[in-house]
Amino acid sequence: MDDLDDMHAVLSHPLAMRWWATPPHADIEQTRAWLQSMVDSPRELSEDFVVEHQGRVVGKAGAWRLPGFGYILHPDVWGRGLATEAVGAFLNAAFARPDVPRLEADVDPRNLASLRLLEKLGFVETGRASGTWTVGEELCDSVYMALTATAWAARRQVTADALNP
Repeated sequence: MDDLDDMHAVLSHPLAMRWWATPPHADIEQTRAWLQSMVDSPRELSEDFVVEHQGRVVGKAGAWRLPGFGYILHPDVWGRGLATEAVGAFLNAAFARPDVPRLEADVDPRNLASLRLLEKLGFVETGRASGTWTVGEELCDSVYMALTATAWAARRQVTADALNP
């Protein structure tokens, strides 16, 4: 809960929340409830982390309810590779658990940056659907992406082999 103010700066920012499943948080009490639910989530159902950069929390990466996962960063740190680093670290932690054979992401098809990031990390598209989310007054669509623990392990091995010829 020490990260409340920093998380509120993320969750109340309209650009950060553009592709999130809810509108920007209207007040800090909404963020407090959100953060408390993350903290209180049972370990067997979740794997959630805050993302820190230069001494402050700038977002989160993880799964409030496995196998679905997501990430969000404050726009001030976009374009610096933090999302790749944070999601990669989350994938390592999640797939280290024997009860997580697969992770899934539900991405708005207009969120091209997230789709590219997930593809870069090895996620594959498993389907699409229209009108799956209502965020504020807007009806949104979904691209479903998935990655298996086996595919992630193979990808990491190929990367390790390339770095150590």
